[in-house]
Amino acid sequence: MIPAGFEYHRPSDIAGAVSILQEHGDEARVIAGGHSLIPMMKLRMADMGHLIDLQDIDALKGIEIGSDAVTIGAMVTQHELITHEGLSNSVPLIKEAALLIADPQVRYMGTVGGNVANGDPGNDMPGLMQCLNAYFELSGPDGVRTVAAREFYEAAYFTARDDEEILTRITIPVPASGTGYAYEKQKRKIGDYATAAAAVMIGGGTASVAMTNLADTPIWSEAAGVALAAGDVDGCVSAMMGAIDPVADNRGPIEFKKHVAGVILRRAIDRAQSRAS
Repeated sequence: MIPAGFEYHRPSDIAGAVSILQEHGDEARVIAGGHSLIPMMKLRMADMGHLIDLQDIDALKGIEIGSDAVTIGAMVTQHELITHEGLSNSVPLIKEAALLIADPQVRYMGTVGGNVANGDPGNDMPGLMQCLNAYFELSGPDGVRTVAAREFYEAAYFTARDDEEILTRITIPVPASGTGYAYEKQKRKIGDYATAAAAVMIGGGTASVAMTNLADTPIWSEAAGVALAAGDVDGCVSAMMGAIDPVADNRGPIEFKKHVAGVILRRAIDRAQSRAS
């Protein structure tokens, strides 16, 4: 189908984008890579009078590597996450996950900000960001505020971001040297959402575990991390299986999804432990 008519805006700064959102309210939406919004517009499931393209806003681009944290602009593409050497050295788990997102054509355009901001429970980056204990910077009419990834997702497609706010940057603590990591994903075919995916980090007496597409939000389980940090793999898996809440769909029935989740999580744990030193 063809999208309904809309007015196209291409601001050059964050303030301009926020101003357009304020002016037009529910009639306006921002677009980053467009992989979620444009298909919805074509199906007439999303209909707005004003589309705000963020491509010209330089403040939303770039990757900064610090000794304690990395900062990633919301308009950084998945391809940039994969090819940035400094990021791969500081937080290698990001590259590992980005390589499993769709295909190269999608990764050249798809942005990290778009992946985390719209609250799609099937996206890979939200659970990953929870595992990494990332923080999201939101800019709106009242200024800038920061929300933890672990507190950002409220329900499918519902987040802590207000309608007049734009997710602008992501800050991620640099894992300690020797931290083991892994991202495992089971999907039916290239480009499909995960039937189940798991992000795991372990090292320095701590661990973090998150899973994707097994509830209406990404699932980060503190209990699973505590168990894994103590060396209790079975306890970790049990805690995560108690936290997820999959539903039956074209990827399979509930029991099948739970089985796949357990297998994928154990694979991720095994690889993360093998990399820890």
